[in-house]
Amino acid sequence: MTYTVSELNDGKAWPNVSNYVASVLNRIANLLSTRQLSCPLYRGFGLPMRFLDKPMNVAIPIAVVEITEGLREWVPEATLSNVNFTHAPDNPGKMIPRVEVEINEVR
Repeated sequence: MTYTVSELNDGKAWPNVSNYVASVLNRIANLLSTRQLSCPLYRGFGLPMRFLDKPMNVAIPIAVVEITEGLREWVPEATLSNVNFTHAPDNPGKMIPRVEVEINEVR
């Protein structure tokens, strides 16, 4: 099953999913909204944000690579299917990543 996650999920519960799947989806939302080096004692967590202040045609491919690498390292239970971007409702200059993932459930 494919799930869509963005930083706007911000810890909101996903209906009709197990606790395991909800915890994985929450970790993905946290990863997308966290800048690397901003978590004390957990400095590697988050995205490096090398895409900031770049033109959209340059920023988007960099962000896709950072998201792919971040998911591979920090959320190995999820398999990335797709990444797309929307604009923030209150800030049209801010891009919001939305990832589609499949969760490798533990049995």
